[in-house]
Amino acid sequence: METSDTPENAAATAEDRAGESAADRPGKSPQEPGAEATGVAAQDWDTAAADPQYRAAVVDLLGALAYGELAAFERLAEDAKLAPTLEDKAELAKMASAEFHHFERLRDRLAAVGERPTAAMEPFAAALDGFHRQTAPSDWLEGLVKAYVGDSIASDFYREVAARLDADTRDLVLQVLDDTGHASFAVEKVRAAIEADPRVGGRLALWARRLMGEALSQAQRVVADRDALSTMLVGGLADGFDLAEVGRMFSRITEAHTKRMAALGLAA
Repeated sequence: METSDTPENAAATAEDRAGESAADRPGKSPQEPGAEATGVAAQDWDTAAADPQYRAAVVDLLGALAYGELAAFERLAEDAKLAPTLEDKAELAKMASAEFHHFERLRDRLAAVGERPTAAMEPFAAALDGFHRQTAPSDWLEGLVKAYVGDSIASDFYREVAARLDADTRDLVLQVLDDTGHASFAVEKVRAAIEADPRVGGRLALWARRLMGEALSQAQRVVADRDALSTMLVGGLADGFDLAEVGRMFSRITEAHTKRMAALGLAA
């Protein structure tokens, strides 16, 4: 993304106003600046995958991400039907295409390491589909807020995990979490709607708070249901977190959500 102060880059500008720099975002390395990676984070995939439990955790992670990207593609394509203008419809179609490209990369990676992509994704389909059913937007603006807030919470979570992955997997995960342009688009449209009708802000703030709660609950359920992933988070794999660090992780995600709400012009 470019960083010039234009409408196309409203998200970056708004994040600056909210006080968030790239170094503040969830998922930054827990190591000191300039320090070399250690443990699994310093290994490549072939070396790290010799541990079968680590391999299982990564397959779960890639499966969850792949299904999430596929679901994002479907949702954006559906949201395009709510777009008020042809320009907006085309913009969402472009973002949907980017999400599908991310899905293809994850699918291909799973196949390259000898896993069946559909089998890796299947355990996460019900939880993610349930989340999307429970948070179906009622209009165009709610759809934009969901994509900006909901997807960002998921991305923050995966970036936190990525800091503990082997170098090859970490690079792939961070690349597919790159912003597809939805952030700046959503911020621009939502802020303009609130400026035109300030009453919209209260409704969207309540909606965003609901999304936050549902997204965190869904992430916790997914991790709890998958032993390898939970082990990665609470210790024993990939320089894993301890329970206190898990709490700090979710605190960082919550803080990032508050900043995004400010970028949208909404109260957290």
